[in-house]
Order: sequence, then C-alpha cells, then structure tokens
Amino acid sequence: MAPLIELQDVTKYYRKYCALRNVTAAIPAGVTGLLGPNGAGKSTLIKVLLGLVKLSSGSAKVLGHSLPRERFSIRSKIGFMPEDDCYFAGLSGVESVRFLARLSGIPSCEALRRAHEILDFCDMGQERYRDVETYSTGMRQKVKFAASMVHDPVLLILDEPTAGLDPEERDRMLTRIKSLSHDAGKSILISTHILPDVQATCDHVAVMAEGQIRLLERLDLLSRPSEPAMQLRTLGGSDALLAVIQRAGYAATVDEMGMVTVRAADERFLARIWDWAREANVTLKSLTPAQNSLEQIFLACVREASRAGI
Repeated sequence: MAPLIELQDVTKYYRKYCALRNVTAAIPAGVTGLLGPNGAGKSTLIKVLLGLVKLSSGSAKVLGHSLPRERFSIRSKIGFMPEDDCYFAGLSGVESVRFLARLSGIPSCEALRRAHEILDFCDMGQERYRDVETYSTGMRQKVKFAASMVHDPVLLILDEPTAGLDPEERDRMLTRIKSLSHDAGKSILISTHILPDVQATCDHVAVMAEGQIRLLERLDLLSRPSEPAMQLRTLGGSDALLAVIQRAGYAATVDEMGMVTVRAADERFLARIWDWAREANVTLKSLTPAQNSLEQIFLACVREASRAGI
C-alpha cells in the first residue's frame, strides 16, 4: 500500500529560523500520533501538508498528490481540526458545520443533512441550535471535530483534539476517533502532547524534535521490550516477593510505584509465581507482559536530538 504522506528532504525556513530540517518520512495509512515538544515543528509540518506554507526545499506528496502543485486537490480530501477556536460569531453549531460543508461544494440541503448527521455522531443534542460563542470548551471541540468531517474526507488532521476536555468527554472523543478509523476506514493524523491518547488510538507514532522526525514506527513494535518480561503488582509491599523471585534465579527489579519487573520470564516462572506469592505472603493484583514506556521513548528522542545539536 502506498504511503499516505511522503516527505523527502522537506525544509522550511522562516527567514533565518529553520522550522523543518531535511524531513524525510513515509507515513502509512491508519492512525498516526504526531508527538513533539513545543517548537519541534509539528504546526509547520501540518501547514506544509495543507499547502498553507511554501517549502524552502524538498518535496512532499499527500494522498498521491504533489505539493504545492496539487494543493487544492489535497485540501479537498483533508479534514482539519485546528487547536485554536475558529468559529463564526452569530452562527449556531449546526449553521457553522453546514456553512463549512457549503464551502466544500456540497449543495445546501445535503449540507444541512450532513451537518445534523455528524453532530448526532458527536453527541450534540439541542445545543446545536445555540450560538457557538455561548458554548463550553468541550462543545466547541465537538463543533470543530464535526466541521472537519462533514465533507467526508479521506484524511483527518486533528490538532490537540482532546485539549480542555474533562475525562468523560475525552474518552468519548477518543472513542469517536477509533470508530472513524476502524469502522469508516479513515486515516487520521493526531498532533498531541497527551501520550495516553496516542496509546489509546494510534497504530503508528511519529516523534518530532528540533525540526525533524526522529522516530516513525508502529506502536506495537515500540511497546515490545527487547526480551520477554512480566510486570507484577501486589496488594501491600512487594519487597518480599522480589526477594523470593531473585532467589529463584530471575533478574527482577521494583520501581518507585512498587511494580516488579521480571526479565526473561518463562513458562517455569509463570507456573511458580503463585507459589512464590504465597511464600512471600502477598496477593498478586495483576500480572501482565511488560511494555516499553512511550514516555521514555519520547524523552529519549528529544534528548538525542538536543545532544546532536541539530
């Protein structure tokens, strides 16, 4: 399958400041999380993909179309949800979404039908008839999300889609994103700094630092440790269990949260762990395969770029 986005030596200067530096990457279809600290170049990269800024050098393709020559064809196939508010004062929620559908060339009656349909998907009840400027942060996020999808784009670019949402609304937003990917077959690029959102929704992760994509990999491969390991949580202290496991010849450590990690855990370990728990007089709360921490991977990429002095 051809990559969704192809970047070759993409560089963007704002006068003397280099926002993107020789970015080369092939982002596949599916859901990709775009991570990076402030100033990493995420916003500039999104503007490049939308054809809003001119490249200083390099080449890019989005959905098989070349930039900047085919930027209008690209925009017609992309839905963009910006981080900042961008509503029209005096319009209700449904009028705002309908207006953006009309801008995409959808006839008036069909635009209204689609606006209502997508607002239903976003759980917007009668609030859709209120002026957008009276909305809470969560409601404005729903309207922006609905507006990005109303023209049925191939690719969605979501910039901080869960920013300002309470935990319940955040979970609902993530559920909608997963539904669009799994049920509707949409490809989605999520720019965010909330790592749990990426873990909950994404197939791939791209980490930006110092104007470059330092890492692009499948999330399941990133999460897989270099050797088999198990993580255990106990009710109460874990030091006694740790000592029993170490006496049995396994390399085990415990972190500040009391989680025990056992490296090279094999079938013999799994068969005897319950006996060891009884011997240590502790109750096992959970026993799960170990995974690499996305936070540690992210920080390592940022530190590596900083040390490289890019």
